[in-house]
Amino acid sequence: MNKKNSLMTAQQHFSELRTRLIISLIFFIIIFVVSYFFSQQIYNFLLQPFSEISQNHINRKIIYTSPTEAFMTYIKLSFFCAIFFSLPFFITQIYLFLSPALYKNERKNIFFLFLTTPFLFFCGAIFAFYLILPQALKFFASFEYQDFSGPLNLSIQLETKISEYLNFVANLIIGFGIAFQLPNFLIFLIRYDFVSINDLRKKRKYWIVIIFILSAILTPPDVLSQLSLAILLILFFEIVILIGKNLNNKK
Repeated sequence: MNKKNSLMTAQQHFSELRTRLIISLIFFIIIFVVSYFFSQQIYNFLLQPFSEISQNHINRKIIYTSPTEAFMTYIKLSFFCAIFFSLPFFITQIYLFLSPALYKNERKNIFFLFLTTPFLFFCGAIFAFYLILPQALKFFASFEYQDFSGPLNLSIQLETKISEYLNFVANLIIGFGIAFQLPNFLIFLIRYDFVSINDLRKKRKYWIVIIFILSAILTPPDVLSQLSLAILLILFFEIVILIGKNLNNKK
């Protein structure tokens, strides 16, 4: 009898998991379709930083070099948007599925983690798009060369492919969204005793080196972008140390 009840419970959990996966998939498809319908407007929004770097009234162009490139780029853009905007919904479904099996303190910790993860990701995406991307494009556009008075009468001008620009912006946004998870990562390590506050303090210089390496990997190769992210992550690191004191006191 107990075995049968246990089996029924497992079947119910599997049924609930399947239901939540189907709901999440339907939600994702709806967002994907809506995103594709507005893909031109969304891409125009992403192009704003590129349009603002025009120097000397240069008529810049976004080009594509194969018949299917523009179409596939809009499909890829819709896919990225669907993931981006579905993230809070997915996390909510995961939390609702796991919460009945968790203790009260575990639910509280998981809820905090699931609440802050998309928030920090969106903050990283906003920071990357509005602060880092314009500066990075200005840096790369600074290599343009126009000299129509010389004997060659040639210029070097920035013209990017539609797919390459989307990849550049998407990688930047995703990279910063991941980098902004540093507070969650450190709080998790502290909360479950993988590291202590004293460990973070004593090994602060090593963490700072890791932060600068991470910043160099995730940002374009210009000093301003790398320093901006590194300083922000170091600030996050110091804030986590302060928060970690409270976590230790609550144990």
